Amino acid sequence: MTEPTLWLTGETCGLGPYRADLVETYWQWEQDPTLMIGYGRQVPESLEARTEGMRHQLQGSNIRFTVYDLGGPVPVPVGVTTLLPDDAVRTAEFVVMLAREARGRGLGTEATRLTLDYAFHVACLRMVWLKVLAPNAAGITAYERAGFRHAGRLREAGYWLGEVCDEVVMDALARDFTGPSAVRALLGRTGP
Repeated sequence: MTEPTLWLTGETCGLGPYRADLVETYWQWEQDPTLMIGYGRQVPESLEARTEGMRHQLQGSNIRFTVYDLGGPVPVPVGVTTLLPDDAVRTAEFVVMLAREARGRGLGTEATRLTLDYAFHVACLRMVWLKVLAPNAAGITAYERAGFRHAGRLREAGYWLGEVCDEVVMDALARDFTGPSAVRALLGRTGP
């Protein structure tokens, strides 16, 4: 594999293009039971269906990134982040997927933050929101660290380990996005 293209980088991870040649890798991550529980999915997907889905995703208007772990000698793909924009109101839903081996090391928080940086400074979105199952304490903490705030709850909207649970709705506003910006750093700017 050649050195991947990285559009934005932080200390531990980077974001690059969503890649058709990684469809089997993405599919393997998506079939991990721990990830399926986190998304509230009950049914695995075939590689053939995932490959067909990839064709549609590459042609769509959603903003997708491959997440790379920068902790070794070469960047290694470890996940995907996605923004599902609503262009009429300049907002987007956020989704992240990390391989099991990448979790618990801060990569999800940094990938989320880099995606928000892109959302606010390149895609010119004013708000990004997400839903997370209420029992997913680690996910909620990672989203809070990345800049998301609690916005509400959808009662009994999901399942966690076979039990009905609430979904927590969280949002991040462009005006609240503080701290270092990888996009601004590319331009040599630190302020507005």
